[in-house]
Amino acid sequence: MTTNIFVNTDKFIAGMTMKNVAKLEHNNMALHVCENTAHVVDNRQQLADFLQCELNNFVCAYQTHSAHFHQVTLADKGRGAKQLETAIVDTDALYTYEPDIVLCTFTADCVPVIFHNKINGLIGVVHSGWQGTVKEITLKLFEHLTQVEQCNPSDFHVQIGAALSQEKFEVDEDVYMKFKDLGYADDFMYYNDQTHKYHIDNQLTVKKQCELAGIPAEQITLDRTCTYVSEEGFSYREDRKCGRHLGFIVRKAD
Repeated sequence: MTTNIFVNTDKFIAGMTMKNVAKLEHNNMALHVCENTAHVVDNRQQLADFLQCELNNFVCAYQTHSAHFHQVTLADKGRGAKQLETAIVDTDALYTYEPDIVLCTFTADCVPVIFHNKINGLIGVVHSGWQGTVKEITLKLFEHLTQVEQCNPSDFHVQIGAALSQEKFEVDEDVYMKFKDLGYADDFMYYNDQTHKYHIDNQLTVKKQCELAGIPAEQITLDRTCTYVSEEGFSYREDRKCGRHLGFIVRKAD
């Protein structure tokens, strides 16, 4: 099992699957980009075995680079786990209070955000590509959790997973302006005079959104692995037909 484990305690386990050329479809975990659905289901089953749970405990969304989030209940158990058609539609962030549910997010250069709340047991995942970042999906989700779910932001611990590095994330002025308009991303961008391109650090912009939501900086950790450069990375920018990483978290039943 090729997996980076970010959290592994008696209560929570969180991580991110990585590319592995020895596995079916190089350990691709996404049903929306695969050669064979059975290969992806087999890869996911291996992750379920590693987590010592059923694949039907997984909950997946059909991601659309939106700012939409969904509270997962027991009725959602198994959605998108084996079939794309049953995934939660038009959603890029999931959260739940339920134990033994594996929340999933799929990325290949985009920023995966995986978090848990040690006090009330809430867990969640966010898919934040540059479009999700400029729509402030992470900030909006944490504001919802604070205001509606009555969470204390200082109780959250956040892991930002492997993504496209600033060096490899080069954009034109239109995307640069969307980040500039946020008002807090200037420190995470630079201009390359040779290529006339802007370079943006999407991970640090997302980290800043977590901090703006009230999460202490020391409770936010980053995996700075670049999905474009690393042999273990799936990169959409490098290959439009690439597979996807699966970022996950589950809270174990008491």
